[in-house]
Amino acid sequence: MAGGAGGTDHALERLVFFSDAVFAIAITLLVIELHVPHIPRGAPDSAYWQALAQLVPSFIGYFFSFFVIGAFWAGHHRAFTLAGRYSAKVLSWNMVFLLTMAFMPFVTAFLSQNIGARVPTVVYCAVMLAAALLNMRVQRIVTGPDMLAADVAHEDVAYVRKRGLSVALGAATALAVSFVVPVLGQVSLATIPLWRRLIARMPKGEEGA
Repeated sequence: MAGGAGGTDHALERLVFFSDAVFAIAITLLVIELHVPHIPRGAPDSAYWQALAQLVPSFIGYFFSFFVIGAFWAGHHRAFTLAGRYSAKVLSWNMVFLLTMAFMPFVTAFLSQNIGARVPTVVYCAVMLAAALLNMRVQRIVTGPDMLAADVAHEDVAYVRKRGLSVALGAATALAVSFVVPVLGQVSLATIPLWRRLIARMPKGEEGA
Protein backbone atom coordinates (compact mmCIF):
# COMPACT_ATOMS: atom_id res chain seq x y z
CA MET A 1 0.00 0.00 0.00
CA ALA A 2 2.38 2.62 -1.17
CA GLY A 3 1.40 6.14 -1.95
CA GLY A 4 3.00 9.31 -3.19
CA ALA A 5 6.74 9.04 -3.69
CA GLY A 6 7.08 5.52 -2.37
CA GLY A 7 5.66 6.43 1.03
CA THR A 8 2.88 4.77 2.94
CA ASP A 9 -0.70 5.75 2.19
CA HIS A 10 -1.91 6.07 5.78
CA ALA A 11 -5.54 6.72 4.80
CA LEU A 12 -5.63 3.46 2.85
CA GLU A 13 -3.98 1.56 5.69
CA ARG A 14 -6.46 2.90 8.23
CA LEU A 15 -9.38 1.93 6.00
CA VAL A 16 -8.06 -1.63 5.62
CA PHE A 17 -7.30 -2.00 9.35
CA PHE A 18 -10.76 -0.75 10.29
CA SER A 19 -12.41 -3.09 7.79
CA ASP A 20 -10.44 -6.06 9.09
CA ALA A 21 -11.55 -5.22 12.63
CA VAL A 22 -15.22 -5.16 11.62
CA PHE A 23 -14.88 -8.53 9.89
CA ALA A 24 -13.20 -10.00 12.97
CA ILE A 25 -15.88 -8.65 15.31
CA ALA A 26 -18.70 -9.89 13.06
CA ILE A 27 -17.22 -13.40 13.01
CA THR A 28 -16.74 -13.34 16.78
CA LEU A 29 -20.31 -12.21 17.43
CA LEU A 30 -21.62 -15.29 15.63
CA VAL A 31 -20.63 -17.48 18.56
CA ILE A 32 -22.63 -15.39 21.01
CA GLU A 33 -25.79 -16.92 19.55
CA LEU A 34 -24.58 -20.38 20.60
CA HIS A 35 -26.12 -20.40 24.05
CA VAL A 36 -24.78 -23.03 26.43
CA PRO A 37 -27.66 -25.36 27.45
CA HIS A 38 -28.54 -25.51 31.14
CA ILE A 39 -28.70 -29.14 32.26
CA PRO A 40 -29.80 -30.03 35.79
CA ARG A 41 -26.99 -31.43 37.93
CA GLY A 42 -27.08 -35.20 37.99
CA ALA A 43 -28.91 -35.48 34.66
CA PRO A 44 -28.09 -38.57 32.56
CA ASP A 45 -25.71 -38.35 29.62
CA SER A 46 -28.64 -38.59 27.23
CA ALA A 47 -29.91 -35.22 28.48
CA TYR A 48 -26.65 -33.56 27.47
CA TRP A 49 -26.66 -35.15 24.04
CA GLN A 50 -30.29 -34.15 23.55
CA ALA A 51 -29.53 -30.56 24.52
CA LEU A 52 -26.64 -30.44 22.05
CA ALA A 53 -28.84 -31.95 19.34
CA GLN A 54 -31.31 -29.12 19.83
CA LEU A 55 -28.50 -26.70 19.06
CA VAL A 56 -27.65 -28.30 15.73
CA PRO A 57 -29.44 -25.58 13.68
CA SER A 58 -27.46 -22.93 15.54
CA PHE A 59 -24.21 -24.84 14.97
CA ILE A 60 -24.98 -25.08 11.25
CA GLY A 61 -25.78 -21.38 11.07
CA TYR A 62 -22.59 -20.53 12.94
CA PHE A 63 -20.26 -22.55 10.74
CA PHE A 64 -21.99 -21.55 7.52
CA SER A 65 -21.94 -17.82 8.28
CA PHE A 66 -18.39 -18.03 9.66
CA PHE A 67 -17.19 -19.15 6.25
CA VAL A 68 -19.49 -16.68 4.46
CA ILE A 69 -18.02 -13.74 6.35
CA GLY A 70 -14.56 -15.24 5.94
CA ALA A 71 -15.09 -15.49 2.18
CA PHE A 72 -16.19 -11.85 2.01
CA TRP A 73 -13.11 -10.87 3.99
CA ALA A 74 -10.89 -12.83 1.61
CA GLY A 75 -12.45 -11.05 -1.36
CA HIS A 76 -12.10 -7.68 0.34
CA HIS A 77 -8.46 -8.44 1.16
CA ARG A 78 -7.79 -9.66 -2.37
CA ALA A 79 -9.17 -6.46 -3.89
CA PHE A 80 -7.32 -4.10 -1.56
CA THR A 81 -3.98 -5.79 -2.25
CA LEU A 82 -4.34 -4.32 -5.74
CA ALA A 83 -4.78 -0.76 -4.44
CA GLY A 84 -1.89 1.65 -4.49
CA ARG A 85 -3.55 4.76 -3.10
CA TYR A 86 -6.59 5.96 -1.20
CA SER A 87 -9.66 7.54 -2.74
CA ALA A 88 -12.49 9.15 -0.77
CA LYS A 89 -14.91 7.55 -3.22
CA VAL A 90 -14.55 4.16 -1.54
CA LEU A 91 -15.18 5.28 2.04
CA SER A 92 -18.99 5.48 2.12
CA TRP A 93 -19.46 2.36 0.00
CA ASN A 94 -17.07 0.40 2.17
CA MET A 95 -18.89 1.54 5.32
CA VAL A 96 -22.26 0.39 4.02
CA PHE A 97 -20.73 -2.92 2.95
CA LEU A 98 -19.32 -3.39 6.45
CA LEU A 99 -22.77 -2.62 7.84
CA THR A 100 -24.09 -5.75 6.12
CA MET A 101 -21.21 -7.79 7.55
CA ALA A 102 -21.94 -6.56 11.07
CA PHE A 103 -25.60 -7.48 10.54
CA MET A 104 -24.80 -11.08 9.63
CA PRO A 105 -24.84 -12.43 13.23
CA PHE A 106 -28.45 -11.28 13.66
CA VAL A 107 -29.78 -12.71 10.40
CA THR A 108 -27.84 -15.92 11.06
CA ALA A 109 -29.50 -16.33 14.46
CA PHE A 110 -32.90 -15.43 12.97
CA LEU A 111 -32.53 -18.12 10.33
CA SER A 112 -31.01 -20.73 12.66
CA GLN A 113 -33.97 -20.49 15.03
CA ASN A 114 -36.47 -20.72 12.16
CA ILE A 115 -35.00 -23.26 9.76
CA GLY A 116 -37.20 -23.76 6.71
CA ALA A 117 -39.36 -20.68 7.31
CA ARG A 118 -39.74 -18.39 4.32
CA VAL A 119 -39.27 -14.95 5.89
CA PRO A 120 -36.05 -15.69 7.84
CA THR A 121 -34.56 -17.40 4.79
CA VAL A 122 -35.51 -14.55 2.48
CA VAL A 123 -34.08 -11.99 4.91
CA TYR A 124 -30.81 -13.92 5.21
CA CYS A 125 -30.40 -14.29 1.45
CA ALA A 126 -31.44 -10.68 0.83
CA VAL A 127 -28.72 -9.47 3.19
CA MET A 128 -26.28 -11.76 1.39
CA LEU A 129 -27.28 -10.25 -1.96
CA ALA A 130 -26.99 -6.71 -0.61
CA ALA A 131 -23.53 -7.53 0.76
CA ALA A 132 -22.49 -9.05 -2.56
CA LEU A 133 -23.64 -6.04 -4.58
CA LEU A 134 -21.97 -3.59 -2.21
CA ASN A 135 -18.84 -5.73 -2.32
CA MET A 136 -18.87 -5.49 -6.11
CA ARG A 137 -19.15 -1.71 -5.92
CA VAL A 138 -16.23 -1.49 -3.48
CA GLN A 139 -14.17 -3.77 -5.72
CA ARG A 140 -14.92 -1.63 -8.77
CA ILE A 141 -13.64 1.48 -7.01
CA VAL A 142 -10.59 -0.26 -5.55
CA THR A 143 -9.64 -1.76 -8.90
CA GLY A 144 -10.51 1.41 -10.79
CA PRO A 145 -8.21 4.24 -11.92
CA ASP A 146 -8.58 6.20 -8.67
CA MET A 147 -7.03 3.49 -6.49
CA LEU A 148 -5.42 0.78 -8.59
CA ALA A 149 -1.65 0.40 -8.25
CA ALA A 150 0.27 1.12 -11.43
CA ASP A 151 1.87 -2.31 -11.75
CA VAL A 152 -1.28 -4.44 -11.44
CA ALA A 153 -2.06 -6.73 -14.38
CA HIS A 154 -5.45 -6.61 -16.08
CA GLU A 155 -5.88 -10.32 -15.38
CA ASP A 156 -5.70 -9.69 -11.62
CA VAL A 157 -8.40 -7.04 -11.84
CA ALA A 158 -10.60 -9.31 -13.95
CA TYR A 159 -10.14 -12.17 -11.48
CA VAL A 160 -11.26 -10.08 -8.50
CA ARG A 161 -14.26 -8.65 -10.33
CA LYS A 162 -15.43 -11.98 -11.71
CA ARG A 163 -15.31 -13.59 -8.28
CA GLY A 164 -17.35 -10.72 -6.89
CA LEU A 165 -19.91 -11.14 -9.65
CA SER A 166 -20.19 -14.88 -8.99
CA VAL A 167 -21.05 -14.21 -5.33
CA ALA A 168 -23.78 -11.77 -6.34
CA LEU A 169 -25.28 -14.23 -8.82
CA GLY A 170 -25.16 -17.03 -6.26
CA ALA A 171 -26.87 -14.84 -3.66
CA ALA A 172 -29.51 -13.79 -6.19
CA THR A 173 -30.14 -17.47 -7.00
CA ALA A 174 -30.50 -18.27 -3.29
CA LEU A 175 -32.92 -15.38 -2.79
CA ALA A 176 -35.09 -16.51 -5.69
CA VAL A 177 -35.14 -20.09 -4.41
CA SER A 178 -36.02 -18.86 -0.91
CA PHE A 179 -39.36 -17.55 -2.09
CA VAL A 180 -40.28 -20.88 -3.68
CA VAL A 181 -38.57 -23.54 -1.56
CA PRO A 182 -37.36 -21.83 1.65
CA VAL A 183 -35.59 -24.92 3.01
CA LEU A 184 -33.27 -24.85 -0.02
CA GLY A 185 -32.63 -21.11 0.07
CA GLN A 186 -29.42 -21.03 2.07
CA VAL A 187 -28.24 -24.25 0.44
CA SER A 188 -28.52 -22.54 -2.96
CA LEU A 189 -25.57 -20.35 -2.04
CA ALA A 190 -23.58 -23.41 -3.05
CA THR A 191 -24.19 -22.31 -6.65
CA ILE A 192 -21.52 -19.63 -6.22
CA PRO A 193 -18.68 -21.93 -7.38
CA LEU A 194 -20.81 -22.92 -10.38
CA TRP A 195 -21.36 -19.28 -11.30
CA ARG A 196 -17.63 -18.70 -10.85
CA ARG A 197 -16.81 -21.43 -13.36
CA LEU A 198 -19.36 -20.09 -15.83
CA ILE A 199 -18.10 -16.53 -15.53
CA ALA A 200 -14.51 -17.71 -15.89
CA ARG A 201 -15.42 -18.76 -19.42
CA MET A 202 -16.54 -15.27 -20.34
CA PRO A 203 -14.46 -13.62 -23.07
CA LYS A 204 -11.93 -11.10 -21.81
CA GLY A 205 -13.40 -7.66 -21.25
CA GLU A 206 -16.93 -8.79 -20.40
CA GLU A 207 -16.31 -8.51 -16.68
CA GLY A 208 -16.66 -4.74 -17.00
CA ALA A 209 -14.38 -1.76 -17.17
